Amino acid sequence: MYITTVLTLAALLSVGSCGAIDPHAWRAPLPGDRRSPCPMMNTLANHGFVARSGRNISVDELVNAIDVAVNLSPLSSRPVVEIAASLSTTGYPNTFNLDDLNTHGAIEHDGSLSRADTITGDNHSFNCTIYNTVAAFFTQGTISIETAARARRARLTAAAAQNPSFTFTAREEQFSQFETALYLAVFGKGTKGGAKTSWVNILFREERLAYDEGFKRAKDVITNDDVVELAGKVAAAA
Repeated sequence: MYITTVLTLAALLSVGSCGAIDPHAWRAPLPGDRRSPCPMMNTLANHGFVARSGRNISVDELVNAIDVAVNLSPLSSRPVVEIAASLSTTGYPNTFNLDDLNTHGAIEHDGSLSRADTITGDNHSFNCTIYNTVAAFFTQGTISIETAARARRARLTAAAAQNPSFTFTAREEQFSQFETALYLAVFGKGTKGGAKTSWVNILFREERLAYDEGFKRAKDVITNDDVVELAGKVAAAA
């Protein structure tokens, strides 16, 4: 009865004012749904841009979903999505489950902004305590490149001090820079930073896009060059 009630409520909440069902209304994961260490990928599943179950997601499906949801160029997203597919446990090389990304050292890495290190035994669940140490830097209405860089560096320093097995290769450093660059680009002003703090917090804490708070897909495509430029600024500001 309880599960039926929850499902019915979720369906009602996804119906718009004209009675049309919004296919991208946010819905929390149900028991058995798969999720990853990546807040954005989880958010796309929570909004139905990819399978809400988090299962059997194809490379093309996820690349298209990222484009449709936040206007990130496929040239920028596809290499990362293909790495995700290389971790597949579905039995098909072009599809994967979101929890396949829990594999340490591929996309997931130590020093995450919102997850504990793999040594703890849970490298994929949102960790409020860890994210609070990052969000403590976000004291203004928007997050500058410099602030984002300081928050990232402080988190890495803390993780390295707490984890005797801490590893952070040059490749993982680049991934970390790109992750910060992406939230700055998606929720900010192109390559200038200025991500809206409340929208960033909603992404990490709730794994949803802040549509109710005013978020809209970027008008201009976020190119691979944009991400690389922002990542370079994040590295230089650290």
